[in-house]
Amino acid sequence: MAHSHPDIGNWFEMLESGQLFEVVALDDLHRTIEIQYLDGTLDELDMEQWQVLPLAPAPPPEDANIAYGMTAREHSASSSDPGIPEEQNPLDYLEGESFSGTDESL
Repeated sequence: MAHSHPDIGNWFEMLESGQLFEVVALDDLHRTIEIQYLDGTLDELDMEQWQVLPLAPAPPPEDANIAYGMTAREHSASSSDPGIPEEQNPLDYLEGESFSGTDESL
């Protein structure tokens, strides 16, 4: 089966197994495609393999963050942290460090 060139972030389904995966990296120099399955497993395919795999484009799954150890509900709950008001930037709470030999240490 011929497929168009994969793009990072696109989801596909392997028609034989029904497994969903996301294209996470492309290496044009070595002509390889790195993919990640829903369970977090990484795999690498070369362009020749990609062209003959029975694939179909697929929409991202509802819980696409599961490979990163977070469900969609956990992700949305952590993004609205009640400890920091929305109008403030969390970077405002970081303290800088001074290192000897820099202008800040004078």
